[in-house]
Amino acid sequence: MPGKKKVLFLCTGNSARSQMAEGLMRSLGAGEWEVQSAGILPSFVHPLAIEVMKEVGIDISHQSSKSVDDFLNQEFDYVITLCDYAAMSCPVFPGSGKRLHWALKDPAAAVGTEKQRLAVFRKIRDEIKTKIENFLKSVS
Repeated sequence: MPGKKKVLFLCTGNSARSQMAEGLMRSLGAGEWEVQSAGILPSFVHPLAIEVMKEVGIDISHQSSKSVDDFLNQEFDYVITLCDYAAMSCPVFPGSGKRLHWALKDPAAAVGTEKQRLAVFRKIRDEIKTKIENFLKSVS
């Protein structure tokens, strides 16, 4: 039986978009994927990302923000950048993995009341979910 396919989700801070993508891919990928996320300038897992993922039954509170530098010597089947900065700054990884780019707005940059900011996080979470579902259909 062949090994699991490997995917790395990459954004600027590894605090929201890539963290949600990691959690969603683990859930939707049905155990067939080894999933990692990282940031160009890692910071922390955003509390609102944790909250909106919990709403859909996915716990990302145990995940931590990681630097892309931690993965430079690893091979991935797919490296998916989630923002333009990550796409421009993405290093070259060993092997023949494919690079994909999904330009998503940074929910951590949202302003307004907590309710308004949560709505932005939910919108991005749902966009990521749709993109992952379409990605999984395209590679199966």
